[in-house]
Amino acid sequence: MAQTQNYGTGRRKNAIARVWIKPGEGKITINDRDLKEYLGRPILEILVKSPLVHLGMDGRFDIRALTKGGGISGQAGAVRL
Repeated sequence: MAQTQNYGTGRRKNAIARVWIKPGEGKITINDRDLKEYLGRPILEILVKSPLVHLGMDGRFDIRALTKGGGISGQAGAVRL
């Protein structure tokens, strides 16, 4: 059975995020670094995870995001979108 993967683009302020989501164990990476390591602030981690938490899907998908532009908070917002 082939594993499915979906792609989306999010924009916030001057930040752009290209995001791939696939079924998995809840691992989130941004620019090939762990979520906690890249963002550095717990509030930004909550921001990124909020759509999954709201839908009750937290921990069921792996997310890989590549971001550029803007600052860290703008990038977190772009990943969220």
